[in-house]
Amino acid sequence: MDDEVFEDYDRELELALYREYRDVVAQFAYVIETERRFYLANEVNVVRQDTEHDFYFEISMSDVWVWDIYRADRFVKAVRVLTFKDVNVEELTRRDFQLPEELSLDN
Repeated sequence: MDDEVFEDYDRELELALYREYRDVVAQFAYVIETERRFYLANEVNVVRQDTEHDFYFEISMSDVWVWDIYRADRFVKAVRVLTFKDVNVEELTRRDFQLPEELSLDN
């Protein structure tokens, strides 16, 4: 197989993942971004854990969808993440769920 075949395959996987995200985002209350992953969740708790010389974040999520092309099952009951990096948590509102018509993939 040549590189073009792999690129086409990855592009199709990314498009399928985006479509799945678009279909499921309305079911979730929060978007959570870490350095390594992007999550949708209905419950999230971020706790700063202090150590002697540093600190880290412990993120607990439940009822989760994981943005990952290579996962067979992206729906997970609970996720726990430990990170020294930034964490972004956003609460979604109904208006966040509307995709502009010009961006629709169904045309």
